[in-house]
Amino acid sequence: MKNRIKILRAVHNLTQEMLAKKLNVTRQTIIAIEREKYDPSLELAFKIAEVFNVKIEDIFIYENTNFTSFKEK
Repeated sequence: MKNRIKILRAVHNLTQEMLAKKLNVTRQTIIAIEREKYDPSLELAFKIAEVFNVKIEDIFIYENTNFTSFKEK
């Protein structure tokens, strides 16, 4: 899942370590999320949004090209 965490960290003058401490996770977790190697849990996503005072959808961009909508039969 794409995200804007690196940009938001820069705007808020936060290092990966500082953000990790605020969220009670490791720096490696922040690195993995920023590199799109790990999708955070819903709870962690809400916490990240709270730190930056934005909505989750302002941080995370869901791009699933395999998704098909449900249709009634």
